[in-house]
Amino acid sequence: MAAKDDLGRAGEERAARYLTAAGYDILDRNWRCPQGELDIVALGGRVLVFVEVKTRRSMAYGHPLEAVDVRKRRRLWKLAHAWMAQHPDMAHGRSLRVDVIGITGADPFSATLEHLVDVV
Repeated sequence: MAAKDDLGRAGEERAARYLTAAGYDILDRNWRCPQGELDIVALGGRVLVFVEVKTRRSMAYGHPLEAVDVRKRRRLWKLAHAWMAQHPDMAHGRSLRVDVIGITGADPFSATLEHLVDVV
């Protein structure tokens, strides 16, 4: 798997800062397993939140949130369950949620950030 580009890394950093400022605890970042990678795993109260971050310089290739289609959402849920299997202490008794954060703009640290909560 190719290393993430600077734009993607900067977008994930912005998303993590945003989540922390919103009261989430970041539990994991760029967690990998044979099935793929989770960008951010966070805890919001009693809810485990698995966050996919999509960063784009512009909307020339579509809105970043559009990149998370049904197939990608299914994969994110599988990855969430794989993460929970490796972290049973954190998963016990908690609700689960998959969110998507889209960041659009030339500079990820000042770009527009949109947080889509609970994509099914």
